[in-house]
Amino acid sequence: MLTRPLGAAGPKVSALSLGCMGMSGMYGPSDEAESIATIHRALDAGINLLDTGDFYGMGHNEMLIGRAIEGRRSQVLLSVKFGAMRLPTGAFIGLDGRPKAVKNFLSYSLQRLRTDHIDIYRLTRPDPEVPIEDTIGAIAELIQAGYVRYVGMSESGAATIRRAHAVHPVCDLQIEYSLISRGIEREILATLRELGIAVTAYGVLSRGLLAGSRPAGKGDFRVNLPRFNGPNFEQNQRVAAAVADIAAERGVTAAQLAIAWVLSRGTDIIPVVGARTRRQLAESLAALDVVLSPDDAARLEQACRADLVAGTRYDAVQMQHLDSERQPL
Repeated sequence: MLTRPLGAAGPKVSALSLGCMGMSGMYGPSDEAESIATIHRALDAGINLLDTGDFYGMGHNEMLIGRAIEGRRSQVLLSVKFGAMRLPTGAFIGLDGRPKAVKNFLSYSLQRLRTDHIDIYRLTRPDPEVPIEDTIGAIAELIQAGYVRYVGMSESGAATIRRAHAVHPVCDLQIEYSLISRGIEREILATLRELGIAVTAYGVLSRGLLAGSRPAGKGDFRVNLPRFNGPNFEQNQRVAAAVADIAAERGVTAAQLAIAWVLSRGTDIIPVVGARTRRQLAESLAALDVVLSPDDAARLEQACRADLVAGTRYDAVQMQHLDSERQPL
């Protein structure tokens, strides 16, 4: 397994991270036995970075991972997001980045994950009601106490990143980055590179859009995403078809090509692949062997130009809460 530094302040990690969200129902029903087998296969392949959130499946995802890594904790770096609050229906009702809430969330995560520490801890979105300095300061205290190893961030804008990094070194920013979601190239990526902060890129397949996937039904959260609805979806399928054509010429899958493109953007970028099955994982791992020529990259970027992509990456309400989407002054 190739490794990459998780920023100047972080550990060395595998070139791919396994995102575990889909193992807890976000894309419809999942099979626990297959999920655990997929995590085991990932560890066997050398993937050492597992990504989760304490709100994935209302804690189910952490408990699943806790079982999967039993006896193998030393092989794993756990990246955990916290701060999202939910109703029993699953609806999101806000964020909580208060210092005492940070410590409370951490305490429950340690129990569910069956571990005495979390490697990278991050607020899922900046809480507009709490200064980021206060939230990061609380994580820094947890580091001093031995419960956390590194500070991460998620979906944060450049100014927020600078403020956080001034309190405690940040190792990485988790943010959506793919052929059709390239907003971080406007300002955020340059800021990260100036500060020595890595990117853990989620949504590298645009939630399956670039791989030809479509929502599976009512339990699939993508039914509420603009890019998967009505005329937007029809237009985006044309974009995905263009990627598939280029992939076919190369003798690889569209998913492998999309992952390879993100890998090619720099050694400070680690794609988070959301494989739910061993078959999907094998396909993603094969992307490590795909080498893109400058012509390949140019063709892909032309096929996925921003003006050809229909719809925002989240709905209007969620977009308003994304600190990373605030335009620079």
